[in-house]
Amino acid sequence: MALTPEQFDAARALLAAAPDVHAAATRLRRQLPALRTLVLDALDMRDETPSAQAGGRSIYLMSTDGHCWTVTRELAAAGALVLTEA
Repeated sequence: MALTPEQFDAARALLAAAPDVHAAATRLRRQLPALRTLVLDALDMRDETPSAQAGGRSIYLMSTDGHCWTVTRELAAAGALVLTEA
């Protein structure tokens, strides 16, 4: 699924407004069911740069070649979002 700029902006706003990253992930899974949404510990993403930060939380865009997942900055390549509590 390609993520549009509008969807990404909505995801960032939702992450900032949600009570925690788990609630944000639940809402994003409902709003964007074709996009995987995961919650990881910030330590797991420590060597990566988030695509956005909101409300003390971070969003990372992830792409896959069908086998390995990598962090991307390309909305069109995003197949998943990783959310962390910063």
